[in-house]
Amino acid sequence: MGSSYLRLLSYTKQLSFYANHGNHEQTLSLFHHMQASLALGLDAHVFSLVLKSCTALRRPHLGIAIHAHSAKSSLLSSPFVACALVDMYGKSLSVTLARKLFDEIPHRSVVVWNVMLSLYVHANMLFGALQLFEAMDVPPNASSFNAIVAGLSKLEDGFKAIAFYRQMQQCGLKPNLITLLALLPASVGVASLDLIKQIHGFAMRNDIGAHLQLSSGLVEAYGRCGCLSYAHNVFDNMTERDVVAWSSLISAHALHGEASTALNIFQQMESCKVQPDEITFIGVLKACSHVGLANEALDYFNRMQRDYGLQASSDHYSCLVDVLSRAGRLHEAYDIIREMPVRVTAKAWGALLGACRIYGELELAEIAGKALFEIEPENAANYVLLAKMYASVGRHEEAQRMRREMKERRVKVVPGSSWVVYQD
Repeated sequence: MGSSYLRLLSYTKQLSFYANHGNHEQTLSLFHHMQASLALGLDAHVFSLVLKSCTALRRPHLGIAIHAHSAKSSLLSSPFVACALVDMYGKSLSVTLARKLFDEIPHRSVVVWNVMLSLYVHANMLFGALQLFEAMDVPPNASSFNAIVAGLSKLEDGFKAIAFYRQMQQCGLKPNLITLLALLPASVGVASLDLIKQIHGFAMRNDIGAHLQLSSGLVEAYGRCGCLSYAHNVFDNMTERDVVAWSSLISAHALHGEASTALNIFQQMESCKVQPDEITFIGVLKACSHVGLANEALDYFNRMQRDYGLQASSDHYSCLVDVLSRAGRLHEAYDIIREMPVRVTAKAWGALLGACRIYGELELAEIAGKALFEIEPENAANYVLLAKMYASVGRHEEAQRMRREMKERRVKVVPGSSWVVYQD
């Protein structure tokens, strides 16, 4: 009996190593060996590890068998097994089945509630997550709030995300790294520079300011808000700079029209042997676009594919169309659109239409307008722009036709608006 128990301990330790290091096939293989060779019953910890591997490998049938065994052996009361089962059902089968199992668990710890909340958020079922949060019969912890804040940030509902964060503070819960990572996009979305500074200060005071992902996020956040000196300060103090940090700094300068600085940073990035990715080149192409560097944009576009083996996306092609259009090279821009191997987006056609208005190119404007009416039929700006072009050359009947078409399609011009964050 003592020998079997020692073997069980040894196997469990090895199983834990496999599962926690991503060796999931070996986890399941060892589990089957343990079932066949050990006389002792396996405990809840073993089953939770195996369920983790079932989820990673999308093996729901084995997970369902473990569920049946757990129910017979009264293991559902174990928070380890309960969490692993709910997670497995939600990720391998459906959130609905996960919720059904969740409702059947007799004693649900806050960890089980958090697993279910996360499943709702990852499935973009935020209404269900909010309802579940309100129904919690145990005190929520930081992870509970983190899931909701992340979900709201993902849906670009920054004000609600920040409101939930304030509620978390009122509950006396201390933010952690996950909180800050979830809160940063919300802060940028509502242009709350004060909150970004609070996040930065909290991170520095609590020794998490050096975290790579958070530092890169702060570079982007400060850059998006126009605080380039703050963005540089964070970047310069990073001990390790990955492609995200470099790309964020490039994009920050590109966004604010500082093309030469953005391109210089890209050259420094190459000198430091950091491999650029697709997002890096979007920043580089936007930098070229803002100051009309059409030839340079074409060169960077070719280098992206030739030197770095990156595949151009719709966004890259849209940037290229934009820079050529701004430079007045409208027919080249149109040729790019016609030869694009990926889906042509409204961004590309919109860039061409806008430039046609500036340069008085009505023939291409009609082609771009027709394409945009198909892609985004409810965007009034496209109809208005083309109508103005017709009117400017005396083709008033076509201009009136544009207005009639807007009326028939019930397309309405949205009035301009702006907002500020007021703090008393």
